[in-house]
Amino acid sequence: MTTFEFDEPFDKLHEECGIFAVYGHPEAGNLAHLGLHALQHRGQESAGIATSDGKEIFCHKSMGHVAEIFTAGILNGLPGHSAIGHTRYSTAGDTAILNAQPFSVTCNKGSIAVAHNGNLTNAAELRKELEDHGSIFQATSDTEVILHLVARSGQKTLPAALREALLMIEGAFSLVFLAKDCVIVARDPYGFRPLAIGRMNLSSGPVYVFASETCAFDLIDAHYIGDVEPGEMVIIGPNGMQREFYTVPQRRAQCVFEHVYFSRPDSLVFGRSVQHSREMMGRLLAQQMPVDADIVVPIPDSGVAAALGYSHASGIPFRHGLIRNHYVGRTFIEPSQAIRDFGVRLKLNPVRELLKGKSVVLVDDSLVRGTTSQKIVRMVRNAGAREVHVRISCPPTLSPCFYGVDTPTKRELIAANQTVDEIREFIGSDTLDYLSLENLGKAVVDDDQRFCYACYTGNYPTDLVNIEELMVARPNH
Repeated sequence: MTTFEFDEPFDKLHEECGIFAVYGHPEAGNLAHLGLHALQHRGQESAGIATSDGKEIFCHKSMGHVAEIFTAGILNGLPGHSAIGHTRYSTAGDTAILNAQPFSVTCNKGSIAVAHNGNLTNAAELRKELEDHGSIFQATSDTEVILHLVARSGQKTLPAALREALLMIEGAFSLVFLAKDCVIVARDPYGFRPLAIGRMNLSSGPVYVFASETCAFDLIDAHYIGDVEPGEMVIIGPNGMQREFYTVPQRRAQCVFEHVYFSRPDSLVFGRSVQHSREMMGRLLAQQMPVDADIVVPIPDSGVAAALGYSHASGIPFRHGLIRNHYVGRTFIEPSQAIRDFGVRLKLNPVRELLKGKSVVLVDDSLVRGTTSQKIVRMVRNAGAREVHVRISCPPTLSPCFYGVDTPTKRELIAANQTVDEIREFIGSDTLDYLSLENLGKAVVDDDQRFCYACYTGNYPTDLVNIEELMVARPNH
């Protein structure tokens, strides 16, 4: 029998994690817990929360989902008015508790904890240098490198040591730090990964919250007030909020895949509605390569918004022709008698009455290796569809990402090795079309070129260190 792992649907690209921070709330641990619930889609392998009561930092992290980890008893052991939280998706082989975040340490700067979203492109180089000078690492995540840089710094205060560390690291990072008396957050100078700011008003004063996506604010009734800017560090403590640029911001390189797939459609990411972006992707896709079909069917859940846009622009009726089972566990044992396409069938089931005899437009957000698309097309045909037209709401994925996305190596990316027609033949559809790069830019209104499209173009916005190592060792936190 084969054991299937189902942390996320099929062969998608993955975002590494979601981060959350809060300062000034008497139930900071509970707010972090709720925030991580809203960010659970960004990582299902492990989760952790660190809190501070002004005297001591408390931390709990474990493998599993947020709801499984943080019981009432665990949350009672996380007191304090400030907290940071993290939910992780592992992008390399080390799926161990040692790599769960937040990381915490006691050093000459006091007790500190950190959580990170992104990937440091010079982590291997920095780690070797630190180890050569006596640093001992407990985990394989590049986030631990940041803690060592802060601890090693000759600066006397945590903010000063963090400024020094931030100038040494390269790549993509949105960071939340927790000290006994403050929360510090920072974003890389290119702004690859999102970090939104929210505010709650209590009788005792303002409460500031930070999150990878604004959907975390909705759950706790916080108001979105803006983003941490690229190259900015924000310190929230007894003296209120202080904002400063620790370096000169670079030309922005916001990850466009946040709008294509990663983020929840009810979020504002980089200040823009994800739902609106995805519907526009679908509308432009319908205009780009029209097809005479009977129904538009999304591949749930990530294809729904684009399929709605496609339906509106084309006039072809939208139908939920594939139903997703949301209650599949993290692992599942395949029956001893092999069932064809078992893994996909476990997640999706066709509505035969809707598909039988129909010409179907299948809309999805991405096509990475092609194996899952092949199985879904076969499933739809077996349910009686007359024709299957596949539409992908982003361009072909041609290059790996080194900024916090689990992209397969180039040899595993089907679009890097085959033509669109060869891919169409492989997945078994009647037609196949991807959204053009130009139309993707229009969908996210990228008039001033603020987004990173490296996974579609191979043009990376930063100088990459140890490119050979990065090609083999994908991000790991």
